[in-house]
Amino acid sequence: MGEAERGEAAPRQAITYFCAHEHRSVITFSIEAVVPEEWDCPKCGLPASVDSDNPPPAPKIEPYKTHLAYVKERRSDKEAEVILEEAIQLLRDRRKSGEIIF
Repeated sequence: MGEAERGEAAPRQAITYFCAHEHRSVITFSIEAVVPEEWDCPKCGLPASVDSDNPPPAPKIEPYKTHLAYVKERRSDKEAEVILEEAIQLLRDRRKSGEIIF
């Protein structure tokens, strides 16, 4: 399809973004659009900016935490011992009453 069938294209501007891996990405925006300061690099996914000398650093990736790691962040060892003792005592009481067979 030609321009005559689709109408005139809106005026555009090409903005070049640079990431920490030295990738160069040219993104086209409308002249009226507000150009973002950062854009995700389409090649590696890192944040990219218009400043080629100072691209944004790669974000710090937090390691995967288990449920136990999150619990240990919230509870001290002493609190954990108290909770464990309460749970064990509850199980012993339930066994004595015949509620739990094994």
